[in-house]
Amino acid sequence: MSKLYLIPTPIGNLEDITLRALRILKEVDIILAEDTRTSSKLLKHYEIDKRLIAHHQHNEHKSLERIIASIKAGETIALISDAGTPAISDPGFLLARECIKNDIEVDCLPGATAFVPALVNSGFPCDKFVFEGFLPHKKGRQTRLKLFIDETRTVVFYESTHRLLKTLNQFAEYYGEDRQVSVSRELTKMHEETIRGTTKEVIEYYNNNVTKGEIVLVLHGVEK
Repeated sequence: MSKLYLIPTPIGNLEDITLRALRILKEVDIILAEDTRTSSKLLKHYEIDKRLIAHHQHNEHKSLERIIASIKAGETIALISDAGTPAISDPGFLLARECIKNDIEVDCLPGATAFVPALVNSGFPCDKFVFEGFLPHKKGRQTRLKLFIDETRTVVFYESTHRLLKTLNQFAEYYGEDRQVSVSRELTKMHEETIRGTTKEVIEYYNNNVTKGEIVLVLHGVEK
């Protein structure tokens, strides 16, 4: 039966993909990819030769109807993002919702997601946590930050390299210089590192060290 598969892909190390994911990618009719150039490298590595179509935040609204029609016509489709699980701070939610509205089966496979290893590596409580993803760049940013002033649960953020220090300084402003934070970058890659400490200590570290790569910020909750 035709359906939509959401398939997690490695966040760095190409070995971090399941056997089931590889099998399904070889079986589907079409693969939707956030960036076809990035995904082509992964597919080539595993000798998967399938029709590849771009599906990203700039075209996902326009392409929904066409994709739904293809699945209803009998084609099985897989959606992958550049790295990690589709729909987690990446395209995927709109398509999954539209499939469900049209009684099309959606099957999301388990697999790589950057915030999970970063959360566990932080050493902070992870029995209860909040996943915030990316903060707004401008409008609404302060409102989102203020939400977590009294948050007792661990909070997880995604951040880009060039905004890291801005965000850490805002953490110090809103949550205090003594709040514990953990910064993980380049997870599963050769230069993977996790820096832990007070907000003040971590700011000092990144003021003196160059940062590159994808970043996950983990904020310790308010002590009860």
